[in-house]
Amino acid sequence: MISHPLAGVLVVDFTQYVAGPVCTRAMAELGAEVIKIELAPQGDLSRAMPVKRNGRSAYFIQQNLGKRSLCVDLRDKRGLDLVKRLIAKAEVMVENFSPGTIARLGLGWEIVHALNPELILCSVSAFGQSGPLSQQPGFDFIAQAYTGVTAMIGEKDGTPPMAGVAIGDVGAGVTALAMIHAALYGRLKHGDGGRWLDVALIDFYFHSHGLAVELASASGGTIKPTRNGSRHFSVVPAGIYKSREGHIVLVPVGEDMWRRLARAVDRADLLDDPRFADSAGRVRHVGVLEQIITDWLQAQPSDAVALGVLQQHRVPCAPVLSVEDAMRHPHLVERYTVRDVEDAALGLFQVPGPLLHVVGQPPVKTPTAPSLGEHNTDVLSRHLGLGAAEIAVLEGDGVLRRDVG
Repeated sequence: MISHPLAGVLVVDFTQYVAGPVCTRAMAELGAEVIKIELAPQGDLSRAMPVKRNGRSAYFIQQNLGKRSLCVDLRDKRGLDLVKRLIAKAEVMVENFSPGTIARLGLGWEIVHALNPELILCSVSAFGQSGPLSQQPGFDFIAQAYTGVTAMIGEKDGTPPMAGVAIGDVGAGVTALAMIHAALYGRLKHGDGGRWLDVALIDFYFHSHGLAVELASASGGTIKPTRNGSRHFSVVPAGIYKSREGHIVLVPVGEDMWRRLARAVDRADLLDDPRFADSAGRVRHVGVLEQIITDWLQAQPSDAVALGVLQQHRVPCAPVLSVEDAMRHPHLVERYTVRDVEDAALGLFQVPGPLLHVVGQPPVKTPTAPSLGEHNTDVLSRHLGLGAAEIAVLEGDGVLRRDVG
């Protein structure tokens, strides 16, 4: 039987909202024990986000599946000492506060490295731990705007829209996961010891420019990448097309896929047309190609028929699905890309499934997210040896908090 890769790894988790929780949820799904440190008295602020029912937030549950909650007042020396003792036993610590916040809480790199020289601390932020913007507050859309990504979205002459999904947050969370695994491997393989990892949303976002940066630079500025609405600015005829029933995305990249597309839309004659002989020609005559493709799509009996023909010719294509349609798509359901969560307060609902899959091994079916301070007793007794009476005193003094509802 294949073991879960992170089984036995202890993670101290100071994350909130999206980027950090994406990383630590994935670690829990890979088998790690993730202890979510929640600051007393209210805990993670995302516990108040919608949809909320019977005191439980569906958003909080989605981001914190499989984690264990320790709610503690770090302003009290006893609470801070408890967390320090946990950190001394942990392999990994993850936080996504604004730079400097974790140090003000008394748990900056110098402190935790002294407590545990083998500890891997991963800090996730919008702008990183260094640079002129590092001390500024930031979220996904802020990082997106600073990296030229927002400027590439929307109609050429219109105001660029907000993307509507947390691309940078999730990307930074996955980046953090990759860096943590590299650091764990380096520690095991080479005895590297502890490291402080600096993950920034701006780094992920700037890296997401597939063509724009090198085109602008290597062309000496003669190519100026810009937003181009529903069409790609340089890969023609890639884009989003109005079909008979909705919209279909086509991404034929390179000469072979262009030939497949021409045959799929029953226009093999285009392959002998000098206007479309190369990429530059197709860019110049993009309007003609767009009309041909649109006319063919709208002439098909249904979008399913159109997609079937395109897929038969191995043309990369997809219907533009709504969120609800995607949640029902058999491929996403079969792969556990969308998963069911059964929560005592919220009932049955769906969230995104695990990011990572191991061939031949079913995904870890992590339990639902914890209630506030649900694992105070278990974590402190099992890892630090505290007795029931000592824990009761700490709860009575407000050093520990838990939801007793």
